[in-house]
Formats: sequence, structure tokens, C-alpha cells
Amino acid sequence: MAKTTVKADINFEQELWKAANELRGAVAENQYKDYVLPMIFLKHMSERYEIRKEELIALTQDKTSAYYTNNQDEIKYVLDDADEYLSKNIYIIPKEATWEYLKANAEQDNIKVIVDDAFDTLDGTLAKFRPDLKGILPRIFVKSQLTPRQVGGLINLLSNPKLSQKENPESDILGRVYEYYIGKFALAEGSGAGQFFTPGSIVRLMVEMIEPYEGKIFDAACGSGGMFVQSLKFLESHGGDKKNIAIYGQERYDGTLRLCKMNLALRDLSFDVRLGDSLLQDKFPDLKADFIIVNPPFNVSQWHPEDLPENDPRLFGPKEEFTTDGSANYMWMQTFWSHLSAKGTASVVMANGAMTSNNKGEKNVREFMVNNNMIDCIVRLPDKLFLTTGIPACIFILSRNRDGKDGIHRKRTDEILFIDTSKMGTMESRKLRVFTDADVDKVAATYHAWRNPPSLRAESNAAKQTVEPSRKTTTNGFVPRHDYTNIDGYCYAASKTEVQKQDYKLTPGIYVGTEEVEDDGIAFEDKMETLKTQLQAQFAKGNELQQTILENFDML
Repeated sequence: MAKTTVKADINFEQELWKAANELRGAVAENQYKDYVLPMIFLKHMSERYEIRKEELIALTQDKTSAYYTNNQDEIKYVLDDADEYLSKNIYIIPKEATWEYLKANAEQDNIKVIVDDAFDTLDGTLAKFRPDLKGILPRIFVKSQLTPRQVGGLINLLSNPKLSQKENPESDILGRVYEYYIGKFALAEGSGAGQFFTPGSIVRLMVEMIEPYEGKIFDAACGSGGMFVQSLKFLESHGGDKKNIAIYGQERYDGTLRLCKMNLALRDLSFDVRLGDSLLQDKFPDLKADFIIVNPPFNVSQWHPEDLPENDPRLFGPKEEFTTDGSANYMWMQTFWSHLSAKGTASVVMANGAMTSNNKGEKNVREFMVNNNMIDCIVRLPDKLFLTTGIPACIFILSRNRDGKDGIHRKRTDEILFIDTSKMGTMESRKLRVFTDADVDKVAATYHAWRNPPSLRAESNAAKQTVEPSRKTTTNGFVPRHDYTNIDGYCYAASKTEVQKQDYKLTPGIYVGTEEVEDDGIAFEDKMETLKTQLQAQFAKGNELQQTILENFDML
């Protein structure tokens, strides 16, 4: 399916950060999102209601419309009919919860109370039709340190026409505003952001590789919903319809789950996301997903595998042999595999240590996965891609369609594709690296060229080249979609026997031919702190020795 033209962006970043800075001094940067994002959500729901109401008014005035009437009672009936809005997945918003009402009262001394009351009203309105959205908008402004002037200033800044869905109907403006803030707030939150944010370039790569055109999409550690949003973007860019996907997610933290629900509602997506620890409280035991796209917490220790039932259907074997309290990495893998449909594919971000861990509970699972043809591809990622951790990471792609019987992909059992992207990406700042669109295209095309049968590869390549001429290039080792070839230092299709001979190690460098540095799974920043402490101790010891030597000279 060919990509469609992306709509031109509207430049609004400066206005957005001005709005966030309105909170400076009264709210910590890592809490900005708690105040700004619910406000954006209310604005979105209010504008959608206003747009639909204006459409209905226009229909009542259109003589060619079935709604046409001059009777004021009939007009009022149409405008007050909830079904006229629900049919468009829109809700009637009471006046006190509309953005126009907040804007009109932005200068009032009690604006904090007005905003919290608006949140209560909207929360109750949504809960009537969507009980799962109950509690999405908590009262937070009255008890905050924000002044009425700051709250009013935030409302006025967010009222900028550039940030209006009504003024920019083709630009998904409020969804993009929300996404922009999520990224900015992750930068401010630092290590705490890992629970709700995965950098966009990584998510884009994962989605482009597994191509979720239609079906059930599941994320068992869904954070703020970035995987789902990127799946929607992929679908829309290829001319797909969001009605063809169903979204399921689970998240451990209530505050983060609220962000996710707002994010998905902003995109007008149908979803079922639930609160709970996916490792010990699987809320979707019977779900079989066509696509799993997930970035679970890395190296979680003391997660209490002893609390799992002995016959947990997710486990590949006896609990004592296929779990370890030292790391939940491979319990995540077993969970994801259990949720894949007969033709399903999973894309999983994982710590590099998972590729080589010799811990009994982890290695047993890895050996089982290799021996039973579960692993389709391993991608080693470069450093500094994550805002939230310095731990080196990789992507595991698991697949149940490796037998080639789905009519889409070729048979590739007994093979695993290894891709090393450790030298790819561009430094956006001193601490952050991102994949460019060219990087994403290259890696995705490499995987597709290996995975797809020749006839489909040629067809897909021809379709893509009609809208993406740049794909014809072979500069810098680019692999055309219609032809896969092993490239030294970049990609290699290894047989299962080769992997078994390497003691089931899955580090791409072993196979693609690059020199591998043994990874101990310790974050770079932690290593530097340890080295700094050791160096300071050595300096102190050196000073002591110097003083002793000088004292000995004085004694001569």
C-alpha cells in the first residue's frame, strides 16, 4: 500500500512552549503535563462539539437537507439530540465545560475553581457514555500553587487560533499539540518519563517494520499511548482506515493511563485500555492480537514470579525454569507471545542484556524461542536514543507467520535476520540521538526485503517508488525493497544452526561482522558516576601519599 502525501505542518512550537512556561515557578517542569494536557483535552472535546453543532445549524438552514426547518422548537430538538452527536463520536458539552466559557472567564479571580468545575462536568458527561473514561479529568487547579493570573494566561495562550481545530480542520492540530507536549515533558521529567514516553523515532521504526494495516493492536505497557498513535499515523499515511484497527492496552500507573486515554480520545480512536500490572495481573487473558508494539520496563527485578500460578498459560515450561526474580525481561516475552494471533507479529524494545543473558530462567526462554522458530529479527539500536535510560537497547521482532502460510510473507523458519544500527542516527542534542526518516526507511526496507516473497517485494517496491523516488537509491548501503542481500557490518540472515552454535547469543555483531563490546547492561551515566567516585578516592589517596613523602623528606 503506497504512502499518501503528508499534510503541511503548522508552526506552533513557540506558542506551545510559551503556554507551558506560564506555569514556571508555581509548578515543577515534570508536572507541567498534569495541568496542560487535560486543558488541551477539554479544548478538543469542546471544539468538536461546537463544530458539530454548527454543522447541524447549517443543515437546518439548507433547503436541500432533510433537517431543513424554520420551526425554532424543531431546531432546538435537533441541536439537543445526543444521538446527532454520538453518531460522530462527539458529546454534547454543557456550557460550563466549554472552552468558550473558560476563555470568557479567564480573568476572573476564581478561575481555578471554574476550571476544576469544568473538569468535573466534562468528566461526568463523558462517563455517561464511556464509563471507562470516568476519572480522566481530576480536580487539580484549586489545590495547586498556580495563581489565577497564571491559569488565565494559560487559557489565553491555548486560545491562539494556531492551536484551534476549528481554524485548522485538516491538520490534526490538537493531537499534534498533545504529542509535542508529551515529548517536551519527557525531556523535563528525565528518568521518570520512561513510564509514559518512548521516543518517536524508535516507535516509528517499530511500526514501519511490522506494518499494522488492520487488526487488533496490543501494548501491554502502553504508557501515554505513543505506539497506538504512531500506528494510526502509519495507517493514514498509507491510505488506510482507522476503523480497521482495534486498540487494546494495559498500564500500571493510573496517572499515565489517564494520559493515554486522553491521547487516544483526541485521535477519535476506539480503544480498551485497562489499569494493572501486566506481569502479574493480565487484564486481557483471552486477547489474541495481530500486532503487539511495546516498550516494557527494562530489567525489572523482584517482580515476584512466585506469585504466578504454576499453570500460568503464558509460561513455556515449569515456572522455576522459565522465570527469574532477577529480571522480568523474558516474562514479558512469554506474555507477548501468548497474546499473538495465529498470524501475529510483535515488535518489542528490550535491554541489550536480554540478547546474551546466561541467567537460567532467561536463557531457557531464549533457547526455547530460538528452537521453536519464534524470533524473526533482532535490531541492535545505537546509544543515546532514549531520554530516560542509558541502558543499551535492541528490538526483538517475534512472529507466528514464519511458516509462509499467511499468503503475505515467505517461509523463513530456521532463519533469524540480524540488523546492526549502532552507527546510525543523528545527534539532535548532546544527549539525544534520533533516527532520521532515511534511517527508518532503510531498516524497514531491509526487513521487508528479507521477509516478503519476491513477487510481493517487487509489487510493493513499484508502488512505493511512485510516491517515494528516493527509495531507488543504493547510496550508503541502502537495501532496495525488492532485493535482500547480507551486508557486512549491517545485516545478516543467520540460520538457526548458526545461532545454536553461538550458544543462542542474539547480538547482531556476532553475525553481521562488527566488533562487539561486551555489554554489562549498566547505564553509561551510572558507569561514569562510579568511575568519578573511584577517581576521587584515588586522588585523595594520592594526596595522602604525597604528604607522607614530603614528611619523610623533612625527617632526613
